Amino acid sequence: MNILQSIQQLDGEILLLIQQYLRTDMLTPFMKSVTFLGNGGWFWIVLCVLLICFGKTRKTGVTAALSLLSGFLITNLLIKNAVARPRPFDTYTQIIPLITRPKDYSFPSGHTCASFAVALVCLRMLPGKWGILPVVLAGMIAFSRLYLGVHYPGDVLAGFLVALLTSTVACRLMRRTFSPQKS
Repeated sequence: MNILQSIQQLDGEILLLIQQYLRTDMLTPFMKSVTFLGNGGWFWIVLCVLLICFGKTRKTGVTAALSLLSGFLITNLLIKNAVARPRPFDTYTQIIPLITRPKDYSFPSGHTCASFAVALVCLRMLPGKWGILPVVLAGMIAFSRLYLGVHYPGDVLAGFLVALLTSTVACRLMRRTFSPQKS
């Protein structure tokens, strides 16, 4: 068995464990609501727009929007189509998705990338809890994708890593663009 097959098998086993031991009738509606916040990145787009509307947070909003757009392009237009990984429920019939089956490819998770692309910028640029709360929500959205059976753990990890890259580049670019020039 090669490394990719081992990862695939581990990813599937983790999802089956989540399905068997963590899914409950009480938690499922909450997880569906959490994942809804990541649909199409709408929540994160609204957050970027709100941040841009206020002078004190405008730089954060622009940086977050740049990170979000970059993450979308890399994840949804480049990697998903290049890798073309089937969704978990298409590979493992035992995995039961709890939401409408997404039609696009599984790798990497767009919900996770969008969420962390904005949340990690907020963590770096906003004070205290205002930086931490988006990261907590992003983590919940990422986990909801596993809980609902529509992504593998590797998809979520890859979405996070793309977001880490785009948020880091966006923050550095913004810092260089708007920092005072040294003479």
